[in-house]
Amino acid sequence: MFRAELGPVGIYHRVVVYLLFIILLLPLLGTFIYSISSSWSATILPSGFSIKWYVQLWSDPRFLSAFGQSLLVCIGALILSVVLILPLLFVVHYHFPKLDALMNILILLPFAVPPVVSSVGLLQLYGSGPFAMVGTPWILIGCYFTVALPFMYRAITNNLQAINLRDLMDAAQLLGASTFQAAILVVLPNLRKGLMVALLLSFSFLFGEFVFANILVGTRYETLQVYLNNMRNSSGHFTSALVISYFFFVLVLTWAANILNKDKSE
Repeated sequence: MFRAELGPVGIYHRVVVYLLFIILLLPLLGTFIYSISSSWSATILPSGFSIKWYVQLWSDPRFLSAFGQSLLVCIGALILSVVLILPLLFVVHYHFPKLDALMNILILLPFAVPPVVSSVGLLQLYGSGPFAMVGTPWILIGCYFTVALPFMYRAITNNLQAINLRDLMDAAQLLGASTFQAAILVVLPNLRKGLMVALLLSFSFLFGEFVFANILVGTRYETLQVYLNNMRNSSGHFTSALVISYFFFVLVLTWAANILNKDKSE
């Protein structure tokens, strides 16, 4: 089969897409060039190139600690979200589908209150007393859990609606499976793509979260964004290397997740 030649409209659409892609890529490209330049001040092009800023960054124990601590709280919050939201969604969609409208409202409540206001309330509640958690990763995991809920709920809900949950469960039970077996062996594998999308969206958002981390834990449990804020007065080349490293990590993670999420038949 021969590919049909692109008409004027098709060429126009491609040009527009490529131009938008270039415009979006230019700031990132400029940041990357600045991160590998040895000096770039009064000239159009850098006076030289060097990877010393990346070497300095990835050999900094403080950065490695902040990077690991960000991973820890994000993964902890996502595990907690999956453990709680999956059974809840299954029960709502299978047994009480009329509650879905109410859940859609309740699940968006974390976005109704600005993070700064929420942080002040959390400081009052958990700053002292038997549940004093301010300055610890536990309070961040709890906050990030509530922030991730809307992303998790919407992505998995859309997936559940697409697979026709009730018919799938009825078919599995007709073949002799119990409700638990049908949920684990039939429904859960069909939620793989929706769950992966939910996890990627949530992780990308939480990994870059700054307000809760800065107010509730600060330097007592320094995350990556708090570290970046604390290093803002250092060399611009160093902070550019940090931004590019952060972007590259998220990019590689997304690429790996997409590879793992592909159907074996593709």
